[in-house]
Amino acid sequence: MPAASATSSNALQTGAEQTKLYLPYLSGKRVALLANQTAIIGPSHLVDSLRKLGVNIVKVFGPEHGFRGNASAGAKVADEVDSATGIPLISLYGGKSKPSKEDLADVDIMIYDLQDVGCRFYTNINALARLMEACAENNKELLILDRPNPNGYFVDGPILDMKYKSGIGMFPIPITHGLTIGEFAGMLNGEGWLANGVTCKIKVIPVANYTHSMQYTLPVKPSPNLNSQQSIILYPSLCLFEGTILSQGRGTYFPFTVLGSPLLEGKYPFSFTPVGIKGMAETPLHMNKTCYGLDLRTVNPRDLIKQKKINLQWMIELYNAYPEKEKFFDYKQSNQMGNIDKLIGYGEFKEQIKQGMSEEAIRKTWEPGLSAYKEKRKKYLLYAD
Repeated sequence: MPAASATSSNALQTGAEQTKLYLPYLSGKRVALLANQTAIIGPSHLVDSLRKLGVNIVKVFGPEHGFRGNASAGAKVADEVDSATGIPLISLYGGKSKPSKEDLADVDIMIYDLQDVGCRFYTNINALARLMEACAENNKELLILDRPNPNGYFVDGPILDMKYKSGIGMFPIPITHGLTIGEFAGMLNGEGWLANGVTCKIKVIPVANYTHSMQYTLPVKPSPNLNSQQSIILYPSLCLFEGTILSQGRGTYFPFTVLGSPLLEGKYPFSFTPVGIKGMAETPLHMNKTCYGLDLRTVNPRDLIKQKKINLQWMIELYNAYPEKEKFFDYKQSNQMGNIDKLIGYGEFKEQIKQGMSEEAIRKTWEPGLSAYKEKRKKYLLYAD
């Protein structure tokens, strides 16, 4: 995979920040981007920075949550014109999921710059795959401006059983894949995971002076409901609760840092009340009802990072505490992301929890797939662990 050399400074620099490495490559070309509010160079948006540097940006594609990152989770996003620049904005989260032949007719090169959080069910890797397919099908090169993975310090979870393939799990990878977007693009090409086995021509501008073990605090929230570093670190564990009847704090200003239900009153002293919040969660689970449960804002993130694993103890504890166990995994009542089979990636997890299996015993069922993936991953690394 093409790679750029690191800068002489020891400071971490994202791919986007290293403009000298890719500006010559864009000279004289009609450029389109897949980007959102996380595509920044210092305090400025990438689009604004590149325009000031003379780059001819003809259009911008927006993913889930939109180009400005202010649409609620799962909300369809319409095409529009960016009020700040007059550039056409084309949504890839609504009527279509990848650029059409017509969209790319006046484009010479595509740029991908989205901050990922390193989880199978976070949809940026799906957007990457579809963009790579569109570029391959229309003979366009893709320039990837790489960014650190804030959960890149560990690889964990069961490998997705492709029987449960969905919009929240498209590839046979664990929950935390341990790759940056640039590395994941290499895996998509190398493993033949793109539609019809196509291969996309990619050029990656790697993050300078980065290793996977580095702790990276995101300068911009990657999506409305991941609005703190604590939520990003907890997300691999707490997103699994989208497949239950428990709230993860959507409808509060601290989502993905708490867990609870009205039916846990008397069992936990901590409580919170979800309400409708525009741009975050407008009709959250248990809206306007007091929920009781766990306040994980008190958990030291260093302790979580040190463990290097998804926490299943919270799932086990709350299932055991929940009085109506037959409804615990009833995601249809919860109006949340999807069923637990699709989120965890295999069909036996519900029964494992119900039968009282220990975390250690559950983890053993994830092998040998997880270990095999870790070996496969090594082929695509651009950065040391």
